[in-house]
Amino acid sequence: MSALVNSTGFRRISKVPPSYYLLAMLLVILFVARPQMLNANVLGVFVRQVVPLGILVLGQLLVMRVKSIDLSGGGVILLINYCVSSGIFPGASLGFYVALALTTGLVIGLFNGVMVAKRRVSAVIVTLALSIVLVGFVQYLSSGKPPGDVPKLFADLFNTRFAGLPSTVILWIAVTALMALLLSQTVFGRFVAAVGESMPAAHFSGVPVERTVILAHTLAGLMAAIAALVQTASIAVGSVRVGLDLPVLSVAATILGGVVFGRGEGGVWGPFFGVLCFAFLFVAMTTFGVGDAGKLVAQGMIILLAAIFYGLRAGK
Repeated sequence: MSALVNSTGFRRISKVPPSYYLLAMLLVILFVARPQMLNANVLGVFVRQVVPLGILVLGQLLVMRVKSIDLSGGGVILLINYCVSSGIFPGASLGFYVALALTTGLVIGLFNGVMVAKRRVSAVIVTLALSIVLVGFVQYLSSGKPPGDVPKLFADLFNTRFAGLPSTVILWIAVTALMALLLSQTVFGRFVAAVGESMPAAHFSGVPVERTVILAHTLAGLMAAIAALVQTASIAVGSVRVGLDLPVLSVAATILGGVVFGRGEGGVWGPFFGVLCFAFLFVAMTTFGVGDAGKLVAQGMIILLAAIFYGLRAGK
């Protein structure tokens, strides 16, 4: 085993995020077993459904790069969905809802960042607790029942296509590209890399560690808000359960894409393809008649194998 891990071939393979290998494997399986599922229109439908997860992953990979984590996304998505669909703002414009959602995400993200960076509260505890509070708050307001209809304009935007691509997929690609530029071409991106490598070393090098962690969480809150708007647009009525599994899936897709908690390494496009892996996994398993229980087992196995892969790489 040691010889294999230290071999040149393994070192080359380990530099490529597992998401690329898994996506290629899923495409081959579908091509051989169900080639009709690789139709562009069919794939567009499935890929469009994972756009909220894809956008949420952008925030997750950012906080994981600074050795933190954010599990509050489900609560943020649920709260914004309620605000849009409950009718508590009658006659509100699209601009109002967008501003309300983005402000909500920024405030929650800022709170998470301050608690983690300045108060030294565990990121897992504070973000999970906040998500539970938000979920309970929405359930109290809605009495556990779906709050109402989502404005038609949201559905119209969700179903719009440009050059054959769904508008939400274009949005996801654009936001991913912006995040890639932010991390690779800006001072903040260099700060994120430095904090991820070593917080003490970054501090003694003059990097504003606390401010970097706070800003990372704030941007994660912003990503959650954008994901919430897309998720809300994808449904006809409000829900008191929408999006609650997305934070866990976002961690899984981020790890699959090469960003490992506590190591401060990884890019943006690996997690992007990690999200696509889940989309194609659901397509393949649905095609073969695998139920929800089987899908959960598959998700867990993928995360476990990715963790083993990175453990072998770290120990080589």
